[in-house]
Amino acid sequence: MGFPRYIRFFLLFLIISCSDNDSRRNPYLPELGFRYEINLNLPLYSPLSSPGNAIYINSVNAGIRGIFVINTGFDFMALEASCPNHVPNNCSTMELDGQIARCSCEEFEYSLFNGQLLNRPNDGERYYDMLIYNTARSGSTVVISN
Repeated sequence: MGFPRYIRFFLLFLIISCSDNDSRRNPYLPELGFRYEINLNLPLYSPLSSPGNAIYINSVNAGIRGIFVINTGFDFMALEASCPNHVPNNCSTMELDGQIARCSCEEFEYSLFNGQLLNRPNDGERYYDMLIYNTARSGSTVVISN
């Protein structure tokens, strides 16, 4: 006899929807909850008035090792400043170089427009792209959160 067809379908749906998503989670960077506001009218953030410009915000209230914020021309992107390919340590805070973030540990380079690792080694290992945070703009304020 077995289960009716709709129950089998429901059980299959439950099994699929409860799959393990840990394989996509970066094991090196802890998940932090934060909310950080920037006022675009302040001189500190004036570089963000032009598309393609980026800044580094070094604050204990913003990300793990600070955040990079870039004006993409359409919106603002905020990305974690800690290199995503190893546990945070003394060399893992990346440096801003124009529109690129550079990790001094391995000389990895990442695009601030999409967070992708630009010089990904072809060695069969798994490498992570930058952690991207949520941004919301309201007038001259940009709210960055996780």
